[in-house]
Amino acid sequence: MIKFYLPTPSDFHVHFREDTRSPLAVQHTSAQFAHAIAMPNVVPPITTVEQALDYQRDLIDLVPESKKIRFMMTLYLTESTTPADIQAVANSSEVHALKLYPAGATTNSESGVTDLTRIAATLSAMEQLGVPLLVHGEVTDPEVDIFDREAVFIEQKMRYLVKTYPKLKIVMEHITTREAAEFVLQASKNIVATITPQHLLVNRNEIFKGNKINPHNFCLPILKAEEHRVALCQAVMRRSEKFFAGTDSAPHAKNDKECACGCAGCYTACNAIELYADAFDRIGDLSTTETQELFTNFMSRNGCHFYGMDVPETKMVLERKNFVIPKKFDLADSVEIVPFWAGERLNWRVV
Repeated sequence: MIKFYLPTPSDFHVHFREDTRSPLAVQHTSAQFAHAIAMPNVVPPITTVEQALDYQRDLIDLVPESKKIRFMMTLYLTESTTPADIQAVANSSEVHALKLYPAGATTNSESGVTDLTRIAATLSAMEQLGVPLLVHGEVTDPEVDIFDREAVFIEQKMRYLVKTYPKLKIVMEHITTREAAEFVLQASKNIVATITPQHLLVNRNEIFKGNKINPHNFCLPILKAEEHRVALCQAVMRRSEKFFAGTDSAPHAKNDKECACGCAGCYTACNAIELYADAFDRIGDLSTTETQELFTNFMSRNGCHFYGMDVPETKMVLERKNFVIPKKFDLADSVEIVPFWAGERLNWRVV
Protein backbone atom coordinates (compact mmCIF):
# COMPACT_ATOMS: atom_id res chain seq x y z
CA MET A 1 0.00 0.00 0.00
CA ILE A 2 1.45 3.39 -1.06
CA LYS A 3 1.30 6.13 1.56
CA PHE A 4 3.14 9.34 2.37
CA TYR A 5 3.28 11.98 5.09
CA LEU A 6 2.88 15.75 4.73
CA PRO A 7 2.51 18.64 7.17
CA THR A 8 -1.17 19.10 8.00
CA PRO A 9 -2.57 21.18 5.11
CA SER A 10 -4.37 24.52 5.33
CA ASP A 11 -7.48 25.75 3.52
CA PHE A 12 -6.97 29.39 2.61
CA HIS A 13 -10.54 30.01 1.43
CA VAL A 14 -13.58 28.38 3.02
CA HIS A 15 -17.17 29.30 3.85
CA PHE A 16 -18.76 28.25 7.14
CA ARG A 17 -21.95 30.36 7.00
CA GLU A 18 -23.85 31.33 10.13
CA ASP A 19 -26.69 28.87 10.72
CA THR A 20 -27.45 25.14 11.00
CA ARG A 21 -24.95 24.44 8.21
CA SER A 22 -21.99 25.75 10.21
CA PRO A 23 -21.43 22.75 12.55
CA LEU A 24 -21.01 20.35 9.62
CA ALA A 25 -18.67 22.68 7.74
CA VAL A 26 -16.55 23.25 10.87
CA GLN A 27 -16.50 19.53 11.70
CA HIS A 28 -15.30 18.56 8.23
CA THR A 29 -12.76 21.37 7.87
CA SER A 30 -11.25 20.81 11.32
CA ALA A 31 -10.85 17.11 10.54
CA GLN A 32 -8.58 17.89 7.59
CA PHE A 33 -6.88 21.25 8.05
CA ALA A 34 -4.58 23.06 10.49
CA HIS A 35 -5.67 26.54 9.35
CA ALA A 36 -8.76 27.85 7.61
CA ILE A 37 -9.39 31.34 6.27
CA ALA A 38 -13.05 32.05 7.00
CA MET A 39 -14.85 34.15 4.41
CA PRO A 40 -16.82 37.16 5.69
CA ASN A 41 -19.85 37.09 3.36
CA VAL A 42 -22.29 35.88 5.97
CA VAL A 43 -25.55 37.68 6.74
CA PRO A 44 -24.97 40.40 7.85
CA PRO A 45 -21.45 40.75 6.43
CA ILE A 46 -18.46 40.92 8.79
CA THR A 47 -17.02 44.42 8.43
CA THR A 48 -15.22 45.07 11.74
CA VAL A 49 -12.54 43.34 13.78
CA GLU A 50 -14.98 42.99 16.67
CA GLN A 51 -17.52 41.19 14.47
CA ALA A 52 -14.78 38.93 13.11
CA LEU A 53 -13.67 37.96 16.60
CA ASP A 54 -17.27 37.21 17.60
CA TYR A 55 -17.64 34.99 14.53
CA GLN A 56 -14.34 33.29 15.32
CA ARG A 57 -15.57 32.44 18.82
CA ASP A 58 -18.74 30.96 17.34
CA LEU A 59 -16.65 28.77 15.03
CA ILE A 60 -14.29 27.67 17.79
CA ASP A 61 -17.27 26.55 19.87
CA LEU A 62 -18.23 24.16 17.05
CA VAL A 63 -14.85 22.41 16.79
CA PRO A 64 -14.92 18.81 18.09
CA GLU A 65 -12.85 18.37 21.26
CA SER A 66 -10.37 16.04 19.55
CA LYS A 67 -9.51 18.53 16.80
CA LYS A 68 -7.31 21.61 16.62
CA ILE A 69 -7.65 24.28 13.95
CA ARG A 70 -6.82 27.96 13.69
CA PHE A 71 -9.53 30.10 12.12
CA MET A 72 -7.95 33.02 10.26
CA MET A 73 -10.54 35.75 10.04
CA THR A 74 -11.26 38.27 7.29
CA LEU A 75 -13.30 41.43 6.85
CA TYR A 76 -15.73 42.18 4.04
CA LEU A 77 -14.34 45.17 2.12
CA THR A 78 -17.05 47.75 1.41
CA GLU A 79 -17.04 51.29 0.13
CA SER A 80 -17.47 52.36 3.78
CA THR A 81 -14.30 50.60 4.98
CA THR A 82 -11.82 53.17 6.27
CA PRO A 83 -8.04 53.34 6.78
CA ALA A 84 -8.79 53.15 10.52
CA ASP A 85 -10.43 49.76 9.91
CA ILE A 86 -7.26 48.65 8.12
CA GLN A 87 -5.13 49.77 11.06
CA ALA A 88 -7.34 47.69 13.35
CA VAL A 89 -6.74 44.66 11.14
CA ALA A 90 -2.99 45.29 11.12
CA ASN A 91 -3.08 45.42 14.93
CA SER A 92 -5.01 42.15 15.20
CA SER A 93 -3.37 38.74 15.46
CA GLU A 94 -6.59 37.00 14.39
CA VAL A 95 -7.83 39.03 11.41
CA HIS A 96 -5.53 38.56 8.43
CA ALA A 97 -7.04 40.10 5.31
CA LEU A 98 -9.93 41.87 3.62
CA LYS A 99 -12.09 40.32 0.93
CA LEU A 100 -13.03 42.25 -2.19
CA TYR A 101 -16.32 41.18 -3.73
CA PRO A 102 -17.41 43.10 -6.82
CA ALA A 103 -21.02 43.90 -5.96
CA GLY A 104 -23.29 41.13 -7.27
CA ALA A 105 -20.49 38.75 -8.27
CA THR A 106 -21.46 35.80 -6.07
CA THR A 107 -23.41 34.66 -2.98
CA ASN A 108 -23.99 37.45 -0.43
CA SER A 109 -21.96 39.99 -2.41
CA GLU A 110 -24.58 42.71 -2.49
CA SER A 111 -22.52 44.86 -0.10
CA GLY A 112 -19.45 44.64 -2.35
CA VAL A 113 -17.49 47.32 -4.17
CA THR A 114 -18.88 49.01 -7.26
CA ASP A 115 -15.88 51.25 -8.08
CA LEU A 116 -12.27 50.71 -7.00
CA THR A 117 -11.59 54.45 -6.98
CA ARG A 118 -14.06 54.81 -4.09
CA ILE A 119 -11.78 52.73 -1.85
CA ALA A 120 -8.47 54.31 -2.90
CA ALA A 121 -7.53 55.50 0.59
CA THR A 122 -8.36 52.10 2.05
CA LEU A 123 -6.28 50.25 -0.54
CA SER A 124 -3.37 52.63 0.08
CA ALA A 125 -3.58 51.86 3.80
CA MET A 126 -3.59 48.13 3.06
CA GLU A 127 -0.51 48.51 0.88
CA GLN A 128 1.34 50.54 3.51
CA LEU A 129 0.43 48.21 6.39
CA GLY A 130 0.96 44.94 4.53
CA VAL A 131 -2.66 43.76 4.88
CA PRO A 132 -3.54 41.29 2.08
CA LEU A 133 -6.42 41.89 -0.32
CA LEU A 134 -8.35 38.74 -1.26
CA VAL A 135 -10.02 39.24 -4.62
CA HIS A 136 -13.04 37.57 -6.16
CA GLY A 137 -11.86 38.28 -9.68
CA GLU A 138 -14.91 38.64 -11.88
CA VAL A 139 -16.60 41.62 -13.48
CA THR A 140 -20.34 41.85 -13.04
CA ASP A 141 -21.23 43.60 -16.29
CA PRO A 142 -24.17 41.61 -17.71
CA GLU A 143 -22.85 42.30 -21.20
CA VAL A 144 -19.75 40.19 -20.48
CA ASP A 145 -20.11 36.44 -21.08
CA ILE A 146 -20.02 34.52 -17.79
CA PHE A 147 -17.09 32.42 -19.05
CA ASP A 148 -15.08 35.59 -19.82
CA ARG A 149 -15.67 37.51 -16.60
CA GLU A 150 -12.41 36.51 -14.95
CA ALA A 151 -10.28 37.36 -17.98
CA VAL A 152 -12.03 40.72 -18.36
CA PHE A 153 -11.54 41.44 -14.65
CA ILE A 154 -7.81 40.92 -15.07
CA GLU A 155 -7.65 43.41 -17.91
CA GLN A 156 -9.97 45.99 -16.39
CA LYS A 157 -9.27 45.70 -12.65
CA MET A 158 -6.22 43.62 -11.75
CA ARG A 159 -3.83 45.50 -14.02
CA TYR A 160 -5.11 48.74 -12.49
CA LEU A 161 -4.60 47.40 -8.95
CA VAL A 162 -1.04 46.18 -9.45
CA LYS A 163 -0.05 49.38 -11.27
CA THR A 164 -1.66 51.74 -8.75
CA TYR A 165 -0.66 49.75 -5.63
CA PRO A 166 2.50 47.88 -6.67
CA LYS A 167 3.35 46.65 -3.16
CA LEU A 168 -0.17 45.58 -2.21
CA LYS A 169 -0.33 41.90 -1.28
CA ILE A 170 -3.07 40.33 -3.40
CA VAL A 171 -4.52 36.83 -3.45
CA MET A 172 -6.49 36.12 -6.60
CA GLU A 173 -9.02 33.73 -5.14
CA HIS A 174 -10.17 30.52 -6.84
CA ILE A 175 -8.64 31.28 -10.23
CA THR A 176 -10.16 29.40 -13.14
CA THR A 177 -8.48 30.46 -16.38
CA ARG A 178 -5.26 30.32 -18.37
CA GLU A 179 -5.22 34.12 -18.30
CA ALA A 180 -5.29 34.18 -14.50
CA ALA A 181 -2.54 31.58 -14.12
CA GLU A 182 -0.32 33.45 -16.56
CA PHE A 183 -1.03 36.79 -14.87
CA VAL A 184 -0.03 35.47 -11.46
CA LEU A 185 3.15 33.83 -12.76
CA GLN A 186 4.23 37.01 -14.53
CA ALA A 187 3.34 39.38 -11.67
CA SER A 188 5.58 40.39 -8.78
CA LYS A 189 6.00 38.07 -5.79
CA ASN A 190 3.24 39.81 -3.79
CA ILE A 191 0.59 38.50 -6.24
CA VAL A 192 -0.50 34.89 -5.55
CA ALA A 193 -3.57 32.71 -6.11
CA THR A 194 -5.69 29.96 -4.61
CA ILE A 195 -7.16 27.14 -6.69
CA THR A 196 -10.11 24.90 -5.81
CA PRO A 197 -10.18 21.12 -6.28
CA GLN A 198 -13.10 21.26 -8.69
CA HIS A 199 -11.29 23.62 -11.06
CA LEU A 200 -8.36 21.20 -11.20
CA LEU A 201 -10.52 18.13 -11.67
CA VAL A 202 -13.27 19.01 -14.14
CA ASN A 203 -14.32 21.41 -16.87
CA ARG A 204 -17.64 23.08 -17.61
CA ASN A 205 -19.06 19.91 -19.22
CA GLU A 206 -19.46 18.55 -15.67
CA ILE A 207 -22.29 21.04 -15.06
CA PHE A 208 -24.30 19.37 -17.85
CA LYS A 209 -23.05 15.79 -17.53
CA GLY A 210 -25.59 13.20 -18.72
CA ASN A 211 -27.52 15.87 -20.67
CA LYS A 212 -28.98 17.31 -17.49
CA ILE A 213 -28.15 20.18 -15.19
CA ASN A 214 -26.01 19.14 -12.21
CA PRO A 215 -26.51 22.00 -9.72
CA HIS A 216 -23.98 20.65 -7.19
CA ASN A 217 -21.25 21.23 -9.79
CA PHE A 218 -22.27 24.87 -10.26
CA CYS A 219 -20.01 27.40 -8.57
CA LEU A 220 -18.75 30.93 -9.12
CA PRO A 221 -16.41 31.53 -10.78
CA ILE A 222 -18.04 28.97 -13.03
CA LEU A 223 -16.14 25.93 -14.33
CA LYS A 224 -14.35 26.75 -17.56
CA ALA A 225 -13.33 25.01 -20.80
CA GLU A 226 -10.78 22.18 -20.80
CA GLU A 227 -7.92 24.40 -21.97
CA HIS A 228 -8.26 26.44 -18.78
CA ARG A 229 -8.39 23.39 -16.51
CA VAL A 230 -5.21 22.13 -18.16
CA ALA A 231 -3.53 25.52 -17.63
CA LEU A 232 -4.32 25.37 -13.89
CA CYS A 233 -2.95 21.83 -13.69
CA GLN A 234 0.24 22.96 -15.38
CA ALA A 235 0.52 25.89 -12.96
CA VAL A 236 0.38 23.76 -9.80
CA MET A 237 3.07 21.47 -11.21
CA ARG A 238 5.53 24.34 -11.51
CA ARG A 239 8.03 24.89 -8.72
CA SER A 240 6.37 28.15 -7.72
CA GLU A 241 5.21 29.35 -4.31
CA LYS A 242 2.48 31.43 -5.95
CA PHE A 243 -0.29 28.81 -5.88
CA PHE A 244 -1.90 27.14 -2.88
CA ALA A 245 -5.07 25.43 -1.70
CA GLY A 246 -8.30 27.33 -1.17
CA THR A 247 -11.35 25.12 -1.53
CA ASP A 248 -14.06 27.80 -1.66
CA SER A 249 -16.16 25.06 -0.05
CA ALA A 250 -19.68 26.32 0.66
CA PRO A 251 -22.39 24.34 2.51
CA HIS A 252 -25.52 25.13 0.53
CA ALA A 253 -28.67 23.21 1.41
CA LYS A 254 -29.90 20.74 -1.19
CA ASN A 255 -33.18 22.59 -1.68
CA ASP A 256 -31.25 25.82 -2.37
CA LYS A 257 -29.25 24.05 -5.08
CA GLU A 258 -31.94 21.86 -6.63
CA CYS A 259 -34.47 24.54 -7.46
CA ALA A 260 -35.43 26.90 -10.26
CA CYS A 261 -32.81 29.46 -9.18
CA GLY A 262 -30.12 27.25 -7.67
CA CYS A 263 -27.32 29.08 -5.85
CA ALA A 264 -23.62 28.84 -6.68
CA GLY A 265 -21.12 26.87 -4.61
CA CYS A 266 -19.61 23.39 -4.24
CA TYR A 267 -19.30 21.62 -0.90
CA THR A 268 -15.89 19.93 -0.73
CA ALA A 269 -14.93 20.29 2.94
CA CYS A 270 -15.81 16.65 3.71
CA ASN A 271 -12.97 15.29 1.58
CA ALA A 272 -11.03 18.26 0.25
CA ILE A 273 -7.57 16.79 0.72
CA GLU A 274 -8.57 13.60 -1.10
CA LEU A 275 -10.03 15.61 -3.98
CA TYR A 276 -6.81 17.60 -4.33
CA ALA A 277 -4.83 14.36 -4.08
CA ASP A 278 -6.91 12.83 -6.86
CA ALA A 279 -6.24 15.89 -9.02
CA PHE A 280 -2.48 15.76 -8.47
CA ASP A 281 -2.50 12.00 -9.08
CA ARG A 282 -4.16 12.53 -12.45
CA ILE A 283 -1.75 15.33 -13.34
CA GLY A 284 1.54 13.81 -12.23
CA ASP A 285 1.19 10.46 -10.39
CA LEU A 286 1.07 11.06 -6.65
CA SER A 287 3.01 7.89 -5.94
CA THR A 288 6.21 9.60 -7.16
CA THR A 289 8.46 11.62 -4.84
CA GLU A 290 8.46 14.63 -7.18
CA THR A 291 4.65 14.93 -7.31
CA GLN A 292 4.38 14.35 -3.57
CA GLU A 293 6.75 17.27 -2.99
CA LEU A 294 4.74 19.56 -5.29
CA PHE A 295 1.51 18.46 -3.62
CA THR A 296 2.99 19.15 -0.16
CA ASN A 297 4.09 22.63 -1.23
CA PHE A 298 0.65 23.42 -2.62
CA MET A 299 -1.31 22.02 0.32
CA SER A 300 0.93 22.78 3.31
CA ARG A 301 3.72 25.26 2.64
CA ASN A 302 3.05 27.94 0.04
CA GLY A 303 0.04 29.55 1.74
CA CYS A 304 1.73 29.55 5.15
CA HIS A 305 4.78 31.26 3.67
CA PHE A 306 2.62 33.95 2.05
CA TYR A 307 0.78 34.70 5.30
CA GLY A 308 4.00 34.64 7.31
CA MET A 309 3.09 31.59 9.39
CA ASP A 310 5.03 28.53 10.43
CA VAL A 311 4.26 25.36 8.52
CA PRO A 312 2.44 22.99 10.92
CA GLU A 313 4.59 20.44 12.73
CA THR A 314 1.72 17.95 12.83
CA LYS A 315 1.52 15.40 10.03
CA MET A 316 -1.21 14.05 7.81
CA VAL A 317 -1.00 10.58 6.23
CA LEU A 318 -2.34 9.93 2.72
CA GLU A 319 -2.76 6.39 1.47
CA ARG A 320 -3.63 5.08 -1.97
CA LYS A 321 -6.96 3.54 -1.06
CA ASN A 322 -10.28 3.71 -2.86
CA PHE A 323 -13.33 5.19 -1.17
CA VAL A 324 -16.66 6.66 -2.22
CA ILE A 325 -17.73 10.22 -1.43
CA PRO A 326 -20.95 10.25 0.64
CA LYS A 327 -24.09 11.01 -1.31
CA LYS A 328 -25.41 13.48 1.28
CA PHE A 329 -25.20 14.75 4.85
CA ASP A 330 -28.35 15.12 6.96
CA LEU A 331 -28.67 18.18 9.22
CA ALA A 332 -31.33 19.45 11.59
CA ASP A 333 -34.74 20.55 10.32
CA SER A 334 -34.53 18.11 7.39
CA VAL A 335 -31.72 20.10 5.76
CA GLU A 336 -29.48 18.06 3.47
CA ILE A 337 -26.04 18.95 2.08
CA VAL A 338 -24.94 17.22 -1.12
CA PRO A 339 -21.17 17.30 -1.63
CA PHE A 340 -19.32 17.84 -4.88
CA TRP A 341 -18.89 14.52 -6.73
CA ALA A 342 -21.35 12.79 -4.41
CA GLY A 343 -21.16 9.03 -4.87
CA GLU A 344 -17.96 9.18 -6.95
CA ARG A 345 -14.90 7.03 -6.20
CA LEU A 346 -11.57 8.61 -5.21
CA ASN A 347 -8.20 6.89 -5.17
CA TRP A 348 -6.51 8.49 -2.12
CA ARG A 349 -7.65 8.60 1.49
CA VAL A 350 -6.53 10.46 4.62
CA VAL A 351 -5.77 7.82 7.28
